[in-house]
Amino acid sequence: MKININTHAPIIDKQKIIINAPAVKVWSILTEINNWPNWQSAVKKANLKTSLTEGAEFIWNAGGATLKSIIHTCEPFQSFGWTGKTIGAFAIHNWHFESVNDGTIVFVEESLQGFFPSIFKKKFRKNLNEGMSKNLQELKEASEK
Repeated sequence: MKININTHAPIIDKQKIIINAPAVKVWSILTEINNWPNWQSAVKKANLKTSLTEGAEFIWNAGGATLKSIIHTCEPFQSFGWTGKTIGAFAIHNWHFESVNDGTIVFVEESLQGFFPSIFKKKFRKNLNEGMSKNLQELKEASEK
């Protein structure tokens, strides 16, 4: 990972899921950023401005917030990560893929910091935990089709 999550951030969550699909399929679904609204219920718009490379910028709308993100890690079928910011908050979001038998273990972690996460810790922690869980489940469903 080019940028690790901030272990001192006020909000941190880590989760994993087993997906019954090869890493190449899971990777392709996750990294087709412009298609996020097709399988992620929280994402209303997503626009990757260039090709999928480290340093590429994308703008997306989720949960009523517009986020500006930059890809910091793009190691096909292994690791994918970005930073993101919106008014009063900054996130580091990392994905790791591990092939097992006919499936993939997907690990995801995020740190969230800034004015609003520091003030409203309980709400942000709950929202991140529930959102990450739902996102993993939706990735699983899209990948297993």
